[in-house]
Amino acid sequence: MSSRDGYGGESWGGDRLISLSALLKRELTSEKIEKPDILHGVASLSKKGEDFTLLKSECQRIPGNGSTTFSVFALFDGHNGCTAAIYAKENLLSNILCAIPSDLTRDEWLAALPRALVAGFIKTDKDFQNKAQVSGTTVTFVIIDGWVVTVASVGDSRCVLESAEGSFYHLSADHRLEDNKEEVERITASGGEVGRVNLVGGVEIGPLRCWPGGLCLSRSIGDKDVGEFIIPIPHVKQVKLSNAGGRLIISSDGVWDALSFESTLNYSRGLPADVAANKIVKKAVQVKGLRDDTTCIVVDILPPEKLSPFVMLPKKQGKRKKKNKYSKKLYELPSLRPIRNFFEPFMVEELFEDGSAELAQRLNTVHPVCNMFKQLVCAVCQVEMKPGEGVSVLRGTSDSGKVRPWDGPLLCLSCQVKKEAMEGKRPSIERRI
Repeated sequence: MSSRDGYGGESWGGDRLISLSALLKRELTSEKIEKPDILHGVASLSKKGEDFTLLKSECQRIPGNGSTTFSVFALFDGHNGCTAAIYAKENLLSNILCAIPSDLTRDEWLAALPRALVAGFIKTDKDFQNKAQVSGTTVTFVIIDGWVVTVASVGDSRCVLESAEGSFYHLSADHRLEDNKEEVERITASGGEVGRVNLVGGVEIGPLRCWPGGLCLSRSIGDKDVGEFIIPIPHVKQVKLSNAGGRLIISSDGVWDALSFESTLNYSRGLPADVAANKIVKKAVQVKGLRDDTTCIVVDILPPEKLSPFVMLPKKQGKRKKKNKYSKKLYELPSLRPIRNFFEPFMVEELFEDGSAELAQRLNTVHPVCNMFKQLVCAVCQVEMKPGEGVSVLRGTSDSGKVRPWDGPLLCLSCQVKKEAMEGKRPSIERRI
């Protein structure tokens, strides 16, 4: 899995960097352009009653300040019961926001968000497992602030983006063991066992599963009975849309098991968000039947109304392009030509992506993001610590020989135990500073 930090970190795979100073400059330039209009629709058909959604369009970074609004759209697809999905729905957002330092500018808040998402997911999982519940849930969690979209995901619910020009982008990862060789290797290296169901005579059937427990996912929140190597560390991707906007489709596996990404977008094109969500769910059930909870959230990120919001027109027949790289490309939609000169260059710009399972990598943010977080606060659960009480998250890594005891980020002892369990290690409380 790649790691790409557009806020001053190293760039993997040769992609260009976007420095924080460049982001600040661009933000000042775009202050004259209003925030997008956010419209959404949701549809769901229930088989087990384990799918839940969170739809909040008027959150505020600074309470009472209407200019700091952001939106949250999340899908929780539970398994082995609904308690994990309900718990995550009720607590995950709060845990994420508590992990973001106060008094940050908008740009700093967005830069800190990927680390806060990791911390919030782990804290939610840790707190839920302490309740001795055995159910689990996938999570696809979307935060929209202006034209910036940040997606954190564990499991096999997915989020895709269609830009105004008609290209589509994967904003989440698939953590099914069947489709993710790296995750299979990680679990086996941590002491887990991966295999298919064995019938009499040695015949293997079904998808790859993790044993004990038989879960076919490598990441989730909950699943205490399966083992700590089923981790809650999310894949996180952050992109900035052009001012022409785009459409997000967030769906559970009940949709993706029946429809391809491309056909899902085709079914929804040209329709309002609520109508599109209903049509996608209806089409998925027509293809496979109602074998599982089937849920779809459609979110339209539109130019402000006075700018004549774009309409996603039905595409001409022909092969569509799937965008794996984020690049500049001018739109050719006739409806946009009258306002071309008003918009920024038409592009979907990748700001950040990291799907690593290594907590040290995910929490050890680079300058200047690292300076936004307090030193003597646990990087996961946010508990305040006295000098000498924390454990460096870098302990136990390949660079641990160079780590000084006070090098942050720091974990409290219970979160250090959680980290080591996820890595398949025995607790080592003696690592206390």
